[in-house]
Amino acid sequence: MPDRLVHIVDDVPELDDTSELTMVLVLDGFLDAGNAAGRAAQHLVDLSDGRVVATFDVDELHDYRARRPPMSFVRDHYASYDAPRLVVRLLADAGGTPYLLLQGPEPDTRWEAFCVAVREVVERFGVTRVVGMGSVPMAVPHTRPIAITHHANNPGLLTGESPWRGELRIPSSAQALLEIRLGEWGHDAMGFVAHVPHYLAQMDYPRASAALLEQVEIAGRLTVDLSGLRAEAEDREAEIARYLAANAEVADVVEALERQYDAFERAEESGAGLLAEEQRLPTGEELGKEFERFLAGLDGPESSDGDED
Repeated sequence: MPDRLVHIVDDVPELDDTSELTMVLVLDGFLDAGNAAGRAAQHLVDLSDGRVVATFDVDELHDYRARRPPMSFVRDHYASYDAPRLVVRLLADAGGTPYLLLQGPEPDTRWEAFCVAVREVVERFGVTRVVGMGSVPMAVPHTRPIAITHHANNPGLLTGESPWRGELRIPSSAQALLEIRLGEWGHDAMGFVAHVPHYLAQMDYPRASAALLEQVEIAGRLTVDLSGLRAEAEDREAEIARYLAANAEVADVVEALERQYDAFERAEESGAGLLAEEQRLPTGEELGKEFERFLAGLDGPESSDGDED
């Protein structure tokens, strides 16, 4: 077993005069419908010529047989191997403010040890707030605003109201556990989860990525150029609109979902209840069946060029 789970760069002069430091957190593999968080993280990397300042020992955290990394076979030999990397990068926002990005596959094992290792990063660099991103599939139409669930280990960090009432029992994640542990150790951590239309959850949905980064800007006190991401989102929305215009059955399903969403909003505003009477929510199977060809077409060879990171 290695002596250290994380290896941290000793000299980072860019942070010497920093009194407040945000670390953005995105772990792949669980909360990422529509690749919203992953695409948002890649957008941050693309915008800034940063460098790696901490590296986690992935061999201690990754289940290779459960999530096999891709590799290339060229004619008669293995040519390359895309090794999983879990790293912390030093980036800068549009105004030159430095911040950190912890990105990579969610650990499959040793969650508690991973949390301790992240704590070491937080304390070594003087991180003042950790801001996580995630996304979940929800029964919502793509024609309505992206809803965001706000969460934090300190109530004073919350920047919006929660749409949930009472207690929900949900599957745990390393990212969620980290927020709890950081709070226990006296470190502020918060996050945002975008609600992605569940019939679009298997494709890149940059509109949700932009919505997440808008929240990160506020919480992390950063400035991020979202113009490129918003252009991607407009192109994707146009593709969806063209498909709906040519497929009346699919459009009917989405319209039913819109009616359900609007009835829900009216009920919430009036306090009458969460679901309107005589409004049936389309099932995931119905939407999935109708959009199966649509998703295959958008992610096919003809359109994949614009979706590559």
